[in-house]
Amino acid sequence: MGIFSCSRRCFFHYNLLRNLTVLRERCFVGVFNYSSTSALLLEDFVFDYNCTSKVETNGNDNVNVPMRRCRVQKNGKLYPLVVRVYKSLNWEAAWNMRFSEGVKCYGFSHSIKSFSIIVHVFASAGMEKEVHALLRDIVSYYEKVNMDVYELFPNILGSHEHAWSSFTVIAVLMKVFACNSLLENAMDVFVQTKKIGIQPDLMACNFLLKCLVEKNRVDLVGSLFEEMKILGPSPNVYTYTIMLNFYCKGNLGQKPDIRKATEILEDMERKGIAPTVVTYSELYKALKVWEEMKSCGISPDVYGYSILIDGFCKEGEIEKGLSLIEEMELNDIKPSLVTYSSLLNGLCKNGLMDISLEMFLDLSASGYKYDHIVYSILINGFCLQGDMDSAKKLLEEMTTNNLGPDAFSFNQLILGFCKQGVLDKALELLNTMLKIGLLPNTFICNAIFDGYCITGRLEEALKLMNELQGLGITPNSYTYGMIIKRLCEDKKSEKALELLPQMFKKNIVPGNVHYATLIDGLAKQSNPRKALILYSRMVKAGITPTTVTYTILINIFCHRSKMDDAYNLFKEMTRKGLVPDTITYTSVINGFCNIGDMKKAYALYQETLRSGCSPNVVTYTCLIDGFCKLGRMDMASALLDEMTRNNIFPDAVTYSVLIAGYRRLGNVERAHDVFKEMKENGIFPDDTTYQILGLDAGGVIKGREN
Repeated sequence: MGIFSCSRRCFFHYNLLRNLTVLRERCFVGVFNYSSTSALLLEDFVFDYNCTSKVETNGNDNVNVPMRRCRVQKNGKLYPLVVRVYKSLNWEAAWNMRFSEGVKCYGFSHSIKSFSIIVHVFASAGMEKEVHALLRDIVSYYEKVNMDVYELFPNILGSHEHAWSSFTVIAVLMKVFACNSLLENAMDVFVQTKKIGIQPDLMACNFLLKCLVEKNRVDLVGSLFEEMKILGPSPNVYTYTIMLNFYCKGNLGQKPDIRKATEILEDMERKGIAPTVVTYSELYKALKVWEEMKSCGISPDVYGYSILIDGFCKEGEIEKGLSLIEEMELNDIKPSLVTYSSLLNGLCKNGLMDISLEMFLDLSASGYKYDHIVYSILINGFCLQGDMDSAKKLLEEMTTNNLGPDAFSFNQLILGFCKQGVLDKALELLNTMLKIGLLPNTFICNAIFDGYCITGRLEEALKLMNELQGLGITPNSYTYGMIIKRLCEDKKSEKALELLPQMFKKNIVPGNVHYATLIDGLAKQSNPRKALILYSRMVKAGITPTTVTYTILINIFCHRSKMDDAYNLFKEMTRKGLVPDTITYTSVINGFCNIGDMKKAYALYQETLRSGCSPNVVTYTCLIDGFCKLGRMDMASALLDEMTRNNIFPDAVTYSVLIAGYRRLGNVERAHDVFKEMKENGIFPDDTTYQILGLDAGGVIKGREN
């Protein structure tokens, strides 16, 4: 049976995709349009699971934090899992229930429908890796029980009436089949996708083509390539690269087909697709093909030379590129502007701006007319060197020569000025860019927002963000992250909190970094209750806390001397497989030191050493301070010696707590000895040190001379 024959294939017409469409509309449109308050609290947004504990508050504003993850109710169906995934995008919840387990517990029909919905939900959220893992799991099950793998495509896709929403799923399924050497099944997906009116993903097609080449499936390689050329997706430079290498290396013991390789190059030229160095696998292999072409009577032309020159220049072999230019002149072949553009690009990337500029001027003297590409190459080169004035002059020259600058040139200049901290010039260019109808990309906008944040001009950043959104430029997760961070640093955590609903409305799901920053900001603004409530909402939303998040929470409890809660969180994070770092250990150690429980503090210190996590000067200082307050100067001195042996040097705070310990015991002489040792070691005392010793900054005892 031919691969392109589909008579035995049919689609299962069930309501999966119809339900999915409604699900998506609620999840990614309706749900994100709720009020700021409900979005902030996330109470109405998250499915109410059967939890082992919940966050509760009492009249004393105490908050009980859930210490375990929520689990799906076992009611004989997988729909609670589906709902949880759709509302939280929780990968862990989905992956904990393998497809084979679902089939065993709930049957194949129910499981394939449920898992199909989960696959599409992740696909809608752009979580392609998760889609790949789930589909790979399902494919493995099909193979294991000898099911007809051809039926997986219609089972996963559902009704073809709504297949437009399954573009990602189709692309990933094609890759999964190809990865598992199910090449006929991957080809079948390609064919079936065409039949239902969807254009297959180009990257997936290129991946399949590459796999077919690797397996020497000569018949399928040619068929797929021709299908792409005729019906789409149209081949790009990487498609042609795969085919060129296929013909250059030969297959099934046959010799390289130079004629076919040449046809590929000519086809690329006709379609205006510029080959890259990858097109020849490697440059010297390309030269070999080049020589074979000449030996076969195929005369080199400007296009062929340009390909090789471009490849060598991209590899940094500028001299080889120049030698090919000389060879062209010897053969009476005039280099094109494209040929020189490759050389200019290579020179600029190597920082040879003087030579680049000289060549640029020589081109004009030789009768060449500059285009956007040549100007963009030089502008980018000057920007990379930090010579923004020269870059800006070239931009102005483009306008003078009736070559309206493109978005790339503006973007490079804006980015260059932002890197130098010259925000006003970057904004000036942005305004010019917008006036002539060019839009910056999100990356460039983020550079500007970053400049605003660094200079503390947050109101201007928020205003610009709203203006750009009106032009269709949507901020991303990083945009919100930097603004939230700066607002929290400026002790405006409540205002930062207001950005969460905006993120939800724009389909930008806040991640660990956003929540951790907000929780930390609220805690530092003496609002631990709201910080803990936000943490509980984060957990209910399916976002697994990281070591950083746990450390922030532990600090909250430590500062409130609630060490039972702090230590419970510490143990919880280790149970979940998270590895505490030096800051985490130090936070808990400091908490126990503050309440005088040096037994637990020292035990944790020893655990720190066993775990391979190195204590720092803060860790030792906390322990030394704790023992000093208990009058255990022997332990404090031993720790000071130990930290020195470990090449961790005490600072002014370390010495100050030691001095305070000796003064507390009335051992003034020893306190002064430590003070002297401190200065001999090059540590400058601060005001606190002098106050502890009863000295002024000049080393004179208050009230009388030394």
